[in-house]
Amino acid sequence: QVQLVESGGGLVQPGGSLRLSCAASGFTFKYYPMSWYRQAPGKERELVARITGRGVATNYADSVKDRFTISRDNAKNTVYLQMNSLKPEDTAVYYCYCRFGAPEYWGQGTQVTVSS
Repeated sequence: QVQLVESGGGLVQPGGSLRLSCAASGFTFKYYPMSWYRQAPGKERELVARITGRGVATNYADSVKDRFTISRDNAKNTVYLQMNSLKPEDTAVYYCYCRFGAPEYWGQGTQVTVSS
């Protein structure tokens, strides 16, 4: 059974940093790309960052480029999102995501709130 469990969210001041983690289980983690999405109140869910199975290639939403970094540790079956220079508009629930062809899987989400 595929499980994605996020952690690391919280309340941070503008300009601060957070590191999100997503622990994966139930599949051969190293073979699959992993993504982080986010959904702010009243807005659609959007892709934040994606990383290939071996971690060689990444891509980011324009709004987070140069501030966020996605990485993975295939030995720990974990994907990370390092978020720096956080802004109030980064406030959202952040979700871990993976897809195996048609089936797709989401974590339960972790709340990130950027506020002074």
